[in-house]
Amino acid sequence: MPRTSLLVSLVVLTAVARPVGGTELQAGQPAPLFTAKTQDGIGFDLASRKGQWTVLYFFPKAGTPGCTKQACAFRDNIALIRDQGADVYGISTDTVESQAAFHKEQQLPFTLLADPDGAVTEKYGAKMPLLTMAKRWTFIIDPTLTIQQVDRDVDPATDAQRVADEIARLKSVAPPNAAHAAQ
Repeated sequence: MPRTSLLVSLVVLTAVARPVGGTELQAGQPAPLFTAKTQDGIGFDLASRKGQWTVLYFFPKAGTPGCTKQACAFRDNIALIRDQGADVYGISTDTVESQAAFHKEQQLPFTLLADPDGAVTEKYGAKMPLLTMAKRWTFIIDPTLTIQQVDRDVDPATDAQRVADEIARLKSVAPPNAAHAAQ
């Protein structure tokens, strides 16, 4: 491999290994508040989810094979998640129009959020280096809007089932004040 190619490869690998925008969010930290447009062009404010469990999953691009597999898994398992008192929000750097087409095509029973400038994706540390695309990360946020879990190694086919199981586990070990807030 020529020396220049090796140097470029090392620079790219180093950039990929580091989170964009600083420190990665961890369980126990407050979820960064944000507003975004839904697939219907309606404003969404994460603060409105206070008192409810929230699943926020970032995905790279609407309509691609892995993203379709993940969205359909959430679609097919939505009852399990909602039985836990949670709702699902998928977010990518796609436009409102792209999210609307993907939502309709896959008949998704949950909200997709558009983050075309990547601001929310960057707030959550989920932005891919050098690209305005999200990594495939899933955040479970409790009723106090505190991050309870971050999954940075998401399997698109099994993420939804894992999320439902994890929310049930988290609720079973939640301190009394968090359990009360969920009701």
